[in-house]
Amino acid sequence: MTSKKTGYLLGAVAGAGVMAAAVAGAGMRLPAAHADQPQLIKASTAPIFAPPPGAPMSFADIFDRVSPAVVSINVTSRVDSAALRIPGLPFDLVPRGQAPGQDDEDEESGPPQGGRTQRGQPRLPTQQSSGSGFFISADGYVVTNNHVVENAETIKVVMKDETELEATVVGRDEATDIAVLKVKGRGSPFPFVNFENSAKPRVGDWVIAVGNPFGLGGTATAGIISAYGRDIGENFVDYIQIDAPINRGNSGGPTFDVYGRVIGVNTAIFSPTGGSVGIGFAIPADVADTVSKQLISGGKVTRGYIGATVQSFTSEMAEAQGLGETRGAIISDLVPGGPSERGGLLPGDVVVSVNGRTIKSNSELTREVAKARPGDVLRLEVIREGRRRNVEIRSGTRPSERELASNDNTPGGRNNQGGRTPNQAASPPVLGLSLSPLDDASRRQLNVPSDVRGALVTSVDDNSDAGEKGLKRGDIIVRAGDRPITGAADLTAVVTAARQANRPSVLIGVWRQGRTLFLPLKIAG
Repeated sequence: MTSKKTGYLLGAVAGAGVMAAAVAGAGMRLPAAHADQPQLIKASTAPIFAPPPGAPMSFADIFDRVSPAVVSINVTSRVDSAALRIPGLPFDLVPRGQAPGQDDEDEESGPPQGGRTQRGQPRLPTQQSSGSGFFISADGYVVTNNHVVENAETIKVVMKDETELEATVVGRDEATDIAVLKVKGRGSPFPFVNFENSAKPRVGDWVIAVGNPFGLGGTATAGIISAYGRDIGENFVDYIQIDAPINRGNSGGPTFDVYGRVIGVNTAIFSPTGGSVGIGFAIPADVADTVSKQLISGGKVTRGYIGATVQSFTSEMAEAQGLGETRGAIISDLVPGGPSERGGLLPGDVVVSVNGRTIKSNSELTREVAKARPGDVLRLEVIREGRRRNVEIRSGTRPSERELASNDNTPGGRNNQGGRTPNQAASPPVLGLSLSPLDDASRRQLNVPSDVRGALVTSVDDNSDAGEKGLKRGDIIVRAGDRPITGAADLTAVVTAARQANRPSVLIGVWRQGRTLFLPLKIAG
């Protein structure tokens, strides 16, 4: 199964009567679960269904109250026809011609249409798609997902009463997938809803999602909070997991608690089929609120930056280093001349706290650094050579995601594919690896920068742990344990020391395609 953006997904209270407010409210203690069977209460006209204790009577009141603030977002964009065949495009941006109840022969809703410009250049085809959003102010600001509008040429916001308004993008943040729009063409006030940043519902509390699945605007679904703190590969967001059904076209829509407060912006689902299977992910309200305010005030989001590539420091890595239950983030590479290099951070350092806040993964480190303002001093507690020490780094400004991606095209990436390496005398294998010195001829052939120091992998035993973990000919071993590696003798010494300390594995740093990756390799018996 794969994690996919939705909207792509989707994504009040009095609600559901007195019982909803009393027993299903955010942060309120629910009565103990009972195995009582539903009962039919006799009335003068017809029997009334009574739900079991803890369940709301209805979500109708909350829907009536909040749904006017929820909108459908129809987008026209131009796309490279080749890109239409690339897997991983937002699947929930529903082509409007495919939505139930729409006319498939409508010209606007048909397949992408191309053509030529007045100068004879090919015109990129257009595509119509739909998502969801919601008003957060009376003067017409709308929150949605970045992926709903990132390639938009025109944007139309459709309200519950079918009023259609043009909108423009105020700002977009790729890192959190949040975008803010501003509608035009009608005076305020608009109906709006508020983010809830403090009284979060508990796992198991009721939530309701309202949005535009498959182009069917004004749709409500209900469920519960399934979990908090889900890491699905986006560094800046600890997602909320919900089981309220969310489908294509729901992206950017809100999830409400039973008081009608927005507790999340739905953005992704986990599904083997592309449709809802009850596992959806929402951006927490505090993140969406903070990002939205920055976009409204300045059109962009500014984050702290230390100029380092990091990995999660796992239990297996800790075992290899003799660090017990230590968790954190290990520094793989440093940006030359960046804040971390200037502050004295080194590759192989394990960051365990930032400004006194414990760090347990690379995502947590990235989020803590991002909170800093440019120029702020970050105090990192690191483990280096088995000892704890403090490193102070003055934060820079994080480049855009596009700029960071372009910087990944580092030397060595295209040619270092494990092909033939220069003929050199290799030492006896260590950890299933045959190594040779990294000389000038090897550097030229593999396009390895002059500042990379290490030992060249000339062969790998497929049956070794190194082989099973994907090491290959042409990789460069740059570190092992706490020391840099220049040849097989260095690695042999580290392995010998690990055996004497009764450690089951050795943590090695592997340089490949411009990046360093740390892997624990098991020591054969």
